[in-house]
Amino acid sequence: MEIISCHAMHGQYLVKFRGYAVGKSPRSNQAKLWNFKERRLISVVSQCKLKALRHSYLDQLAIRRLGRAHTVRTLSALKGYEHGDPSVLSESLNSYVLDGKENVTDSDKTVPKVLIPGLPDENKGDSVASITSCSWEWKPKLNVHYKTAGSVNVDFPPVLFLPGFGVGSFHYEKQLKDLGRDFRAWAVDFLGQGLSLPREDPTRQTKNGDNLKSDVENFLWGFGDETEPWAKELVYSSDLWRDQVRYFIEEVIGEPVYIVGNSLGGYIAVYFAACYPELVKGVTLLNATPFWGFLPNPMKSPRWSSMFPWAGTFPIPATIKSLTEIVWQKMSDPESIAEILKQVYADHSTKVDKVFSSILEITKHPAAAASFASIMFAPQAQLTFKDSLSRCQMNNVPVCLMYGKEDPWVKPIWGLQVKRQLPEAPYYEISPAGHCPHDEVPEVVNFLLRGWIRNVESQGSAALPLFDSAENFQNDFAKDLEFVREGSRKLARVQIYGSESSFWKRMISLIKSQFDTSRK
Repeated sequence: MEIISCHAMHGQYLVKFRGYAVGKSPRSNQAKLWNFKERRLISVVSQCKLKALRHSYLDQLAIRRLGRAHTVRTLSALKGYEHGDPSVLSESLNSYVLDGKENVTDSDKTVPKVLIPGLPDENKGDSVASITSCSWEWKPKLNVHYKTAGSVNVDFPPVLFLPGFGVGSFHYEKQLKDLGRDFRAWAVDFLGQGLSLPREDPTRQTKNGDNLKSDVENFLWGFGDETEPWAKELVYSSDLWRDQVRYFIEEVIGEPVYIVGNSLGGYIAVYFAACYPELVKGVTLLNATPFWGFLPNPMKSPRWSSMFPWAGTFPIPATIKSLTEIVWQKMSDPESIAEILKQVYADHSTKVDKVFSSILEITKHPAAAASFASIMFAPQAQLTFKDSLSRCQMNNVPVCLMYGKEDPWVKPIWGLQVKRQLPEAPYYEISPAGHCPHDEVPEVVNFLLRGWIRNVESQGSAALPLFDSAENFQNDFAKDLEFVREGSRKLARVQIYGSESSFWKRMISLIKSQFDTSRK
């Protein structure tokens, strides 16, 4: 079933469909299903009174039949109808086309449209911040790669971007080019990832054996017999990345910063802010992963940790090497990388060629496989994600939440749990957007980030982005953001969750939304 439009007024409910139609008879509690063999546009008019609309559910058999039809799109337009909401009789729902799919929206009155700037276009003469690639030696043999933009903006706030797992600073180029015009911006590669991989083998081979390869191009670093002195304590863990961020801020940036983190970067951003609140002006989470690491932390649980003979140190044990080679061969395969990108980006029209090539380049580094093994077996952080959020709240660290709704990994429920723990944090749920909203809808993320930093810098005198008045902060509402990309108009819906709406009400709404999506 494809819903084209839906109108209700004066006791009449007019719905336009293709293929199948569902209607409610005013004299019956049963929904009816009409199957039109010809795929043509038809109209269904249901004469009814308000009392006749008060039924609890559509006929389950009809829904099951609709679910078997490949043409089914959504039943969301009937939600007010099926629950007897009188307000539906005064609403008019319109459809729009996005990424080749026709969607039913709320009325223009209830969901205002906001025009926002697109990304700056160099080909049209727009001003774009220049990006500089740099290297910073934190410790001997441990060089941190990073990119920076907007260094001339000395009177404007500094912003630090932390990437997700498997990517690097290249994933934030759309932010650096745009936001670098207004702020001083940095994006770092975590040690063991991106271009912050070691320049030398952290191990050495002292014995002859089958694992010693004569072909230098195929030789993998990190699988030798002994650890080099500079890598004795090296483990690519959350604690290492937290310390890396600390010294980067102190030695490179030189002042407290706003931290923006996606996925793993969001986890580290909150963890760092919880440990060093004096170095943080605010934290923005972009689909932050709520957990990281499998093995217990030796500082937090020394006895439990001692039960595991290996926890990400070098050299990689022979037993782990065999497993790593099998997994890494699959992970580094170009087809696997392309499939993962397809999963995490909701809008498949987004160009990911540069992201794909950058990830592929990283996988060819001789230290990549051993670094991957170290990351996977590294111990957990000393604080859980929930504990880190609590510390941020206790230390009054401003937090902003921006989550892609269609994320297949960090699903909306995780963002709602953060909002439940931090009710005063603004929460923006963006659709369509997946796990990496900053790269998929950078226009929206950049617009929101600019406004949020302005709000924090003004100590609340400047309104939060998309909030018309202070009382709106208490309630849930949505707005459609329209922008231009490569000459075409794009539309993204942003759902804002207020500070006083019920968590369980949101959960019910989320479940309904997931049910509707599964029917598409």
